[in-house]
Amino acid sequence: MKKTLINSTICFLVLFSACTEKDSTFLITENSVGALQKTTPVADLETIFNYDSIVRDTMNSKIGASTKKIQIFEKGGQPLLLLTPNRDSVQTFENIQVLDNRYQSEKGISLNSTFKDIQEAYNFKKVVTTLNSIVVFPKGSNLYFTIDKSELPSNLRYTTGKIEAVQIPDAAKIKYLMLGWD
Repeated sequence: MKKTLINSTICFLVLFSACTEKDSTFLITENSVGALQKTTPVADLETIFNYDSIVRDTMNSKIGASTKKIQIFEKGGQPLLLLTPNRDSVQTFENIQVLDNRYQSEKGISLNSTFKDIQEAYNFKKVVTTLNSIVVFPKGSNLYFTIDKSELPSNLRYTTGKIEAVQIPDAAKIKYLMLGWD
């Protein structure tokens, strides 16, 4: 009787833990984006995304360097990720652009999030102003977020000067969600 009770308890705990595991299909961590790991070789993409479409693009720039990007599409055509491989002898990925709003960080930030959501989830290392956007870099994270200047007040849309986090409206939407790996 005692052995049966112990076996039943063990089975229950195994089933319970299997049911409560968080689905990581669209989870972004510091070292992964869904099933894609920081150490995943480019050669393993077909295995990881075996039910999806992989489109490899090769573009030669005017200065002779080639930029090879890889786009992942879900069956049915929904874009998921845009991957930029590094140039190491065993290629992994140096940059990932998230294209699907189902992907979200461990802190719940996705393409559907606002600047206020980012502020509540992260402390900022810096905010960089570019010609058409601002890029927000959280402290201690490989993630970064781009916000189009059209989301800013009209007096800040055309400036090339530094824009501070306090000047960004809470409702500003994320244009790009990126993850950079060294």
